[in-house]
Amino acid sequence: MSAVLPTHMKAVVLRDYEGTPQSLAAVDFSIPRLKSGQVLIKMAATSIGPADLMFLKGEYGITKPLPVVPGFEGSGTVIASGGGWMGRWLIGKRVACLAPEDGHGTWAEYMVTSTDICIPLWKNISLEQGAYLTINPMTALALVEIARTGGHLAFVQTAAASTLGLMIARLSKRFQLTGIHIVRRPEQVEKLHSLGCEHVFDSNDSSFQKRLAEACNKFKASIAFDAVGGELTRRLALAMPPESRIVVYGALADEPLQIDSKDFFFRDKKLEGFWLSRWIKTTLFLQKLLLTYQIQRLLSNQLQTRVQARYPLEDILSAIDLYQKQRTEGKVLLVSHLES
Repeated sequence: MSAVLPTHMKAVVLRDYEGTPQSLAAVDFSIPRLKSGQVLIKMAATSIGPADLMFLKGEYGITKPLPVVPGFEGSGTVIASGGGWMGRWLIGKRVACLAPEDGHGTWAEYMVTSTDICIPLWKNISLEQGAYLTINPMTALALVEIARTGGHLAFVQTAAASTLGLMIARLSKRFQLTGIHIVRRPEQVEKLHSLGCEHVFDSNDSSFQKRLAEACNKFKASIAFDAVGGELTRRLALAMPPESRIVVYGALADEPLQIDSKDFFFRDKKLEGFWLSRWIKTTLFLQKLLLTYQIQRLLSNQLQTRVQARYPLEDILSAIDLYQKQRTEGKVLLVSHLES
C-alpha cells in the first residue's frame, strides 16, 4: 500500500453500558491496524436501529471491550486492504458493510472490517442507500423465505408499521402470502391500508384480540414474526391456531416475553428466536450471493426505506433522541463522507 493512510478519525465512542447520554461522545480516535482479510473503509453514512440502542445498554447478543465505536451497518468506499485477493479487489469500490463482532463499529469516519461482510454496490445504488442495505432488507427477505419454504399460507407480524415491517408487508404481496399485520396506532392502520394490506389490527383497540383470533383461524396463519415481545407475544400465541410457530426477532417492548405455557403444550405451539448475525453465519456462500442480488434489485421497491433525518457524528445524541421518539417515521442516518 503506497498511499499514506489516516491514523486517526472522528468517531462516536461508547465509554460504558449505562445507557445514559454521558456514555457517548464524538471524539478523536485511533484507526485500528489492518490485518489479512480486512479492509479499511472511508465511511459515507451509517444508520441507527433497534439493535444499536440495545447494544448501547449492554443488552445485545454481543458486548465488546470498552471504549468501543458502536454501529452495526453502514456504507463507504474501500481505501486499503490488509491482504488477500478479495481485499485487493475491493479497493476503490463502494460497499455496504457490517461491523465485525470483535472490533469497532460503523459510527465513525473510517472502519476496519472483514471482506466477507462487505457488499459491493451496483452503480444505481447510492452510498446513502447502502447505509441501510444490510440489516433490515436481509432480515425481511430471510423471514419471508422462512414462511415460504415452511409451507405457511399466511403469517402474522407485529411492529408492522416499522421500516422492517413495511418491507415484510410489501414482500408478502410480491410472493402472494396472506399477511396479518399488527400495529399500535390508528394512523398506522391507515398507513398499511394505503399499501394495499387488508388485514391490519391496532393492538390498543378493544376488539383487537377477538378480531386477531378470527383472522388467524380464517386464513390459517401458522407462523408469526414478532419484533415486540412482552405481553403482545402472549396475545399473539393465544390468537393463533394449534401447531403454530412464533419467531421472535426483536424486543421493542423492552420487557420479558409473556406466554401461557398451557397454550404451548396442549396446542403444540413453538417459540423460537431469529438473530440475523447467527443466520448469516449458517448461510451458504451462494445463498448470500443470491440474497445480496435480490436486495439490490428490490431496494427501490419492496425493500425501500424512508430517511427522516441526517446528522453529523458530533450530533449523535440528537440523532438517537429523534430516532427513539419517531422510530416509524424512517431511518436516522449519521453522515461523514457522504459526498464521496
